Amino acid sequence: MRRTSGTSQAMTRLVRHVMATEPKVATEDMNAVEGARLMASYDFGMVPVVADDQRLVGVVTDRDLVVRVLAKGLDPNEVDLGTVATTKNIATIGPDETLREAEDRMAEHRVKRLPVVKGDALVGVVALGDVAVTAASPRNVGEAVAEISRSPATEEVHGVREPATGTPAQVARDVRTDE
Repeated sequence: MRRTSGTSQAMTRLVRHVMATEPKVATEDMNAVEGARLMASYDFGMVPVVADDQRLVGVVTDRDLVVRVLAKGLDPNEVDLGTVATTKNIATIGPDETLREAEDRMAEHRVKRLPVVKGDALVGVVALGDVAVTAASPRNVGEAVAEISRSPATEEVHGVREPATGTPAQVARDVRTDE
C-alpha cells in the first residue's frame, strides 16, 4: 500500500494526506477463504468489498467471517463475500475531511479502519494508526482507542465492579481488600 505524505502534524490535516491510496480489496464473488487469506497476508482485519468499477459495496471483517460463516458451520469455500459483507450503514469518510473527523467517526462507529470514498468510488483506507502517528495530541488518540474498544462486556453492568487491573499481585491485594 502506498501512503501519501504531508507536512502538517495538526489534526486539521486531511485524510488524503495519510490514507493508503492503493488499498487491498475483495470482490463480492470471492469466497470466505480467499477473503481470510487476503486479510492474513496483509495483516489487517477489514477488507473493503468493491464492484468491478471500484464502487464500494461493503466491508468484511475477520469477525464477520467467524460469526457469519464459521460459527454457523458453513463451508467457507462455498460462501461468497458478498453474502457475509456488511453492506448497509457502512462508516466511510471522504478524502477532504480532517483527521479529527476520521478519529471521531472511528470512535462513533467503533472501528479501526474507514474506507475513504469519493462519490461511490473507493479511493483509499485510513486506519487509526494513520491518525495516531499524525495526531497533535496523543491523549486524543488514546481517548479514541478507548472509545473504539469500549463494549458492553467491558463496562460496568448493574453495580458489578469493573474488571480488576494491574499486576497479578496488585489484583490479588485489591480483591482481598474488597472482600
